[in-house]
Amino acid sequence: MKKKLSVAKAPLPKFHSDKEAAEYFETHSVASIWDHPPEAKPVKLSATLAKAIQERHARPKSPISLRLVPEQIAAAKKIAAAKSVGYQTQLRMWIAEGIRREVKRS
Repeated sequence: MKKKLSVAKAPLPKFHSDKEAAEYFETHSVASIWDHPPEAKPVKLSATLAKAIQERHARPKSPISLRLVPEQIAAAKKIAAAKSVGYQTQLRMWIAEGIRREVKRS
């Protein structure tokens, strides 16, 4: 028989070890706070990284036609949505990954 867990408090306490965290979560339920994660601090990009990202997005892209079956498009859209990216972006990432892999083989 399962024992009733205490409700975890938000924000979660700071843990000094994995063992301490495990002990806490064995006795506390996070169900009530699961959908309310703490606010994340904004990330400050270095100027170099920000410039590299901006340049990568500014590069012109050449449109092509690629014939895919509807199931492939639906699967790509589902996977991309789970990763919070557009499906065309996801397809470009897969193509780039495949090209890098093939270049390494040569």
